[in-house]
Amino acid sequence: MEKRVLGNTGMEVSILGFGGAEIGFEEARENTVDELLNEAIDAGLNVIDTAECYLGSESLIGNTVGGRRKDFFLFTKCGHGYDPTIPAWTKSEIESSIDRSLKRLKTEYVDLLQLHSCSEEILRQGDVIEALQEAKEKGKTRFIGYSGDSSDALYAVETGIFDTLQTSVNIADQECLELTIPRAVARGMGVIAKRPIANAVWRYRSTPDNSYHQPYWERLQELDYDFVNGDMTRAVGTSLRFTLSVPGVHTAIVGTKKPGRWRENARMLAAGLLAEKDFDAIRMRWKEVAKADWIGQV
Repeated sequence: MEKRVLGNTGMEVSILGFGGAEIGFEEARENTVDELLNEAIDAGLNVIDTAECYLGSESLIGNTVGGRRKDFFLFTKCGHGYDPTIPAWTKSEIESSIDRSLKRLKTEYVDLLQLHSCSEEILRQGDVIEALQEAKEKGKTRFIGYSGDSSDALYAVETGIFDTLQTSVNIADQECLELTIPRAVARGMGVIAKRPIANAVWRYRSTPDNSYHQPYWERLQELDYDFVNGDMTRAVGTSLRFTLSVPGVHTAIVGTKKPGRWRENARMLAAGLLAEKDFDAIRMRWKEVAKADWIGQV
């Protein structure tokens, strides 16, 4: 598995990382996660990304691969807690969130601690940033990052405070290719791609009920890429290779709860990045079709 250095952090990360949302939201069994993650780490994956709000995800990761802490880089996010009645964006709640995450992950520190889709308004207040900086000073995280999209992400990048940017980038979500990623790269930030295969929304024959998937499904009806109308393997492979061909992207986070799926995705990357003409064709189609309100999706 190819590795890239994550900006100025110096972390040499696998280009394909594991995202912990699915195992949490879909309540994966611990023995399944144990098989999935250990197999992936053995095969070369060294990035695991999760968040407090992914239900049981952090606990599943801590219980299954907590003993292999030195074998991978561990990223988590704070700002969305379990209990919606608790204000998530106060300094004290961020501090509590960090401590809860460390306990569930069975570790004394994470490699990257990220603010999770925090608005520009809250960022400007400064308290949440201060909480992350203090966590870094106390050794609870090695680096701090921002996870989010569009103008909020642009503000976060331009503060010059964060080590990394995690943002949505895929064949149906390309605002960041011009708005934020070039600026992040210019500052030496690591760039982490979330939703790199556009949630594979082409698998739906009609508009999905899941509101999280609807915008991408609707966009792809208009983009009408030929490679998503048929072979599922080709669609996933082309989409993933597109995301990893974006200049500045260091790793792409893909979630699954199925053992073996990570190996399948890794095999799709054996062919390397997209040919320049194929990458340019996808970009050209986006520029021809994309509407002004097709902004980055949180």
